[in-house]
Amino acid sequence: MIVDAHLDLAYNAVLRGRDVRQPAANQPFVDNETATVGLPDLRKGKVDLICATIFCSPFSYKEIGYRNGDEAYAQAIDQLKWYQDCIRDGLMKFVKTRGELPGSTGYQPVPSPAHAQVARATEGPLHAILLMEGADALRNEADVKFFHDAGMRIVGLAWKKTRAAGGTGQPGPLSDEGRQLVKILDQYQIIHDTSHLAEEAFWQLLDLATGPIIASHSNARALVPTDRQLSDDMIKAIAKRGGVIGINFYDKFTMLPKDYGTRKAKMNDIVQHMKYMCDLIGNTNHVAIGTDLDGGIGRENIPPDLETIADLHKVGDALRHAGFSDADVKRILSDNWLNFFAGTLPSS
Repeated sequence: MIVDAHLDLAYNAVLRGRDVRQPAANQPFVDNETATVGLPDLRKGKVDLICATIFCSPFSYKEIGYRNGDEAYAQAIDQLKWYQDCIRDGLMKFVKTRGELPGSTGYQPVPSPAHAQVARATEGPLHAILLMEGADALRNEADVKFFHDAGMRIVGLAWKKTRAAGGTGQPGPLSDEGRQLVKILDQYQIIHDTSHLAEEAFWQLLDLATGPIIASHSNARALVPTDRQLSDDMIKAIAKRGGVIGINFYDKFTMLPKDYGTRKAKMNDIVQHMKYMCDLIGNTNHVAIGTDLDGGIGRENIPPDLETIADLHKVGDALRHAGFSDADVKRILSDNWLNFFAGTLPSS
């Protein structure tokens, strides 16, 4: 089993026109990127649990993006409906409670219907925890309740700057609205994702939030020195709170600045971030996978060994080659996320 804590499936389907239900090999070339993620690829690669995002793209990123909270909410609804269609067709299942995690005795696989053959797997539907990346779609407590009831269990306040917080490339603190939102998220037992938070907002979140903390797709700033990555102190703080950090596979976030643009990414670039964090923390219990493989990147931006997400098992081989034990590999590929969610998702 493999767990991937960050995939933008609905964003690719709704806003980029990819047919994510098809294998990556059957999907069109979009924005000069070769697809790496399709639902059949996930099942083929035994990726049994993902964090499936609702990523509302702001206008400052692409012209298809939102300009205000109402437009962000509309984008979020469209992406939620895409997931709900996948659930209706037996391709996915939202994990809302710890008893629904794969391997739990509380979960019984639901057979896929005949009309969903393209992504059918004998194991049943893909398990997915719904994660909202960027909180501009959450205009008030009623919106939080609506998305929570629909399955949302993780929220990252920022991508770039939002109404709630400073974010990547746009430093700043939590806003008054953001502070209030943090309290509401805690009331609903929603996990806080710190990936993309500006550093000032990160530390304020940790001081204010009572709920669990993760970084679904972030790397080590000591190796890639930008504000998109986590400093040593941030890494240690997440681990101290019992959180987990998913390593992002985007070559720009894995390669040393002196190497980026001069060669292709290698599996060892990814492993070095994992090793650095494990050494810093002092164990392998807080590092895992959050590939972001479909987050506006393609096969051109990841190690050639990973033709599609079905090849994630090769990360285990690279970890073993770097000296990690079989037990450590299992923790990083699956158990760290599974143990974290088993301890933080609602019991019912």
